[in-house]
Amino acid sequence: MADTILTESEASPAVEELGWRYLLDFLTTAVSVDSLADACEVIRTAVDAAGPYADDHLRVHATADRVELTLATRGTFRVTTRDVDLARAITTAVRAAGHQTVARPAHHAVQALAIAIDAMDIPAVRPFWQAVLGYDAVTAPADLVDPVEGGPSLWFQQLDEPRAQRNTMHLDVTVPHDDAVARVDAALAAGGRLVSDDRARAFWILADAEGNEVCVCTWQDRD
Repeated sequence: MADTILTESEASPAVEELGWRYLLDFLTTAVSVDSLADACEVIRTAVDAAGPYADDHLRVHATADRVELTLATRGTFRVTTRDVDLARAITTAVRAAGHQTVARPAHHAVQALAIAIDAMDIPAVRPFWQAVLGYDAVTAPADLVDPVEGGPSLWFQQLDEPRAQRNTMHLDVTVPHDDAVARVDAALAAGGRLVSDDRARAFWILADAEGNEVCVCTWQDRD
């Protein structure tokens, strides 16, 4: 039987009692741990519980005090009945191993971050942001996503008329020092402009075709 895509009203209550939360296009939970070694054990437990579906559904983020587990059907950017079944299986396994899946740990609740850019001509600015962030273009609730799924997604909102005030949205993108020049060049080739390189190599200030700014940053020249 094919997996069924769930609506928001179906996905959310299906996992609440498990300590998971539905955040627009994925399910997520947090597991508190005491060390990276514990985090690795939690991840292994989750992967084993997901079995052959782990690669296409499960994503993990781990620190020495927390593991975040995320479920969505890869490629669809939607939650399906399979994801709910996996949440149940993972929760059962994690609890049996002596841990808890919780949506609101004491120090930080689970959350999702997206960046919205208002623009008059979205096709003119989208290639710049894809180039400067090194993101992938997708057909999903977001327009651009981090290919390694570690950063916030980006989406564009259509403006009906120009705004009189200056756009104050700003990003800092820190990249490896030996990749910075190539990243700047790619962004400029994609329709961006150089606002300032006075502080390069610490950072270059770039802007897209409508003046939305971003700094490409490295560790260099900051003494």
